[in-house]
Amino acid sequence: MKLKYLPLLFLPLTALADGERLPYGCDNGSRIDLSFSTGSDGRPQATLHFADGDLTLPQVPAASGALYRADDIRVHTRDNEAVFEDGKGNVRRCTQGAVPLAQPTNTAPAVSSFLDITGSVSYRLRIVLPPDAILVVRVQDTRPGARARTLAEQRIELGGRQVPIAFSTTIDRDLIGKSARVTVSARVESRGKLLLASDKAYPALRNGEPNPVDIQLKQVARAKAG
Repeated sequence: MKLKYLPLLFLPLTALADGERLPYGCDNGSRIDLSFSTGSDGRPQATLHFADGDLTLPQVPAASGALYRADDIRVHTRDNEAVFEDGKGNVRRCTQGAVPLAQPTNTAPAVSSFLDITGSVSYRLRIVLPPDAILVVRVQDTRPGARARTLAEQRIELGGRQVPIAFSTTIDRDLIGKSARVTVSARVESRGKLLLASDKAYPALRNGEPNPVDIQLKQVARAKAG
């Protein structure tokens, strides 16, 4: 499975030298060191440098900044800021620089703003898709009275894969606002021709929290006529 990433993802401006180690001071009085590079597959990645070893996190889709993830460990960078989640419910907000930030007192623990949108796509038709067919899953804000805004898009090269096909992408809660209506839709295309599509947008949140989505695709009229 190959994923393509939206062009709005970027590395911090100061991380121009491939592999250069950058120190970040964090709000709990600690420090993390990060370096940014490109993996052997051409995919951007970030490496966390610890005293007992290094951890490399591949880049994944995000609505803004750059998000790197390995299992439940995440680093989200934007300009000179970085948010580090250690996979155990702890969140550090860090700023590039060797001196750690002063630890705040009497404040509530930081809560992650990232939301994992997950689910699967399937169809009941007995058809054989072209080998170059691509599944496109799109997460959008479709609030009434406003133009739909794309929050994340995942493109999966099917290469003969069978349904159901799982998908997973991440959006930033801070960017959608309280009035957002987050929905997911999907389609399958080949060489610019639409073959299958969902006939409705599926709600992705329930009471403000992610709700796994099961999307059913239907054959479009053009594909039937062909």
